[in-house]
Amino acid sequence: MTKAVILLSGGLDSSTVLAIARSQGYSCYAISFNYGQKNKVELEAAQEIAQHFKVADHKIINIDLGNIGGSALTDSTIPIPKASKGQIPVTYVPARNTLFLAFALGWAEVLDIQNIFIGVNSVDYSGYPDCRPEFIAAFEQLANLATKVGMEGKKIRVQAPLIGLSKKEVINQGISLGVDYSHTISCYQIDDKRRACGICDACTLRKKGFLEARIKDPTIYR
Repeated sequence: MTKAVILLSGGLDSSTVLAIARSQGYSCYAISFNYGQKNKVELEAAQEIAQHFKVADHKIINIDLGNIGGSALTDSTIPIPKASKGQIPVTYVPARNTLFLAFALGWAEVLDIQNIFIGVNSVDYSGYPDCRPEFIAAFEQLANLATKVGMEGKKIRVQAPLIGLSKKEVINQGISLGVDYSHTISCYQIDDKRRACGICDACTLRKKGFLEARIKDPTIYR
């Protein structure tokens, strides 16, 4: 089977991407990150989802982005805001997807894998600059310039199959591929009992997606 590295956060989008890669016949190697985020429950969700889809391997990489701060997701002095519009919110983590893709690229090169999947979305999202098609294209170019396999003429592909989809479309596709969204975590301030706040950007987008898809949202909201 053709192999692929899948960035898996434990959230709605990355779980759908894993299901898509599996449906396309890839043998999947999942990679998740303990990056100093306040919410560690998502890593438990990532492990459950990886087991459900029987990935070939699942690594959790430790990176402490809390040391540099600058984001409400990693800095204890910055509160999680309610849903925001028209600006890049403080939940943006500086260089997060760049770093995550770099680790995924390194693992892919070690495993002789030429396909990397990431669940970024540029339609129903919070406005993060590292979720745009231009970023994905630029990183793919970097990947082919900066690696041994790229120098040998093997094309590395960074695939973002959700990039142009609404949350409604993502959810409908995931349901058709057997994703159990009750195991996924979206909330930025979920509690230890997996109860979501219902008011942060991630919760707002998730609720909107299920509502528009006319599918019951399995999330437990506080």
